[in-house]
Amino acid sequence: MSDPLIGKEVDNGEYRIIERIGSGGMGSVYKAEQPKMNRFVAIKVLHSRYLSRNDLVSRFRREARAMSQLSHPNTARVYKYGQLEDGSFYFVMEYMTGYNLVQEVRTKGPIEADRCINIMVQVCGALEEAHQAGIIHRDLKPENIFLTNQGGTVDFPKVLDFGLAKVSEKQIGSKSLLNLTQQGAVFGTPEFMSPEQALGAPLDRRSDVYSLGLIMYEALTGKLPFDATEKRQVMKAQVKDKPIPLSKRTRDISFSPKLEAVLARALAKDPAERHPTAAKFAEALKGCLSSKLATSAAIAVPAPRTTAAQSREVQPLSNDTDIPKLPISNAPYIVLGIGIVLSVIGIIAIVVSVLGD
Repeated sequence: MSDPLIGKEVDNGEYRIIERIGSGGMGSVYKAEQPKMNRFVAIKVLHSRYLSRNDLVSRFRREARAMSQLSHPNTARVYKYGQLEDGSFYFVMEYMTGYNLVQEVRTKGPIEADRCINIMVQVCGALEEAHQAGIIHRDLKPENIFLTNQGGTVDFPKVLDFGLAKVSEKQIGSKSLLNLTQQGAVFGTPEFMSPEQALGAPLDRRSDVYSLGLIMYEALTGKLPFDATEKRQVMKAQVKDKPIPLSKRTRDISFSPKLEAVLARALAKDPAERHPTAAKFAEALKGCLSSKLATSAAIAVPAPRTTAAQSREVQPLSNDTDIPKLPISNAPYIVLGIGIVLSVIGIIAIVVSVLGD
């Protein structure tokens, strides 16, 4: 059956859908061209049959809103949000070529430690920006970390799918149509959710740190840190089972004690015992690199945001002058200096006049 969206123009001809590149239970992702910008984009569409599902529509809007607020180079960019003629919601995002971590590990096996650290440190940078903006991802998993090539840099990860993101009221605004998920509800992927998430407890940024620790563990070993397989068993293991140490999970791969300790801290059951922020997790991971080579500049985590009440905005110089105003406290000295100069000039003029006579 042919897809009716193939060849369709979106946003008054701004975009033209070329092909479908992915699909899921809620919707599909398409490759489209944007002739005016001479580039390709990806368009994610929520199936029209879900328009009556307020929870799914809110989730879709939440993803678009959350991702549009973020600008970190390791977060997939969202450009536009809207509705098609049939009422289907869509958003336009950057088009990327590459593969996700699941595909990487399945086709090539576990990722070498230094390479994995460099990837995860970059992901930490993207998460740190989101956390500072009041956004918790809540559905971090290998499928949502996409490896691409950007600006000649290989292994450049992009964080995707903020559909389950918990967005603070301050971030979305009190009148936003986005609904915060209710406390006690369990959302996410069992294999990569934190203990508190499995219990339906309140979440903060440390929940994402735990999930990223699980993702890294699997990328390094090809396995999760417990042997449970069924959904119920997996969630129980997240809450109660102590993670299997890296050194005991594989026979053919060895890991430094330092890396094992850093990852074990990320996987602590008690959030208070984990790395407190994604930035701190990244800092600890960089200390585990066996080589002394500097990591990519894109891994830099953003500086903490400040509010107007916490900082003083530096005002630019006015358009009519390039000379900054001197402090008021110096004004009396300036006036006195000018007066002295004028007095000296006057005395010289009188002397010259007398001598001339």
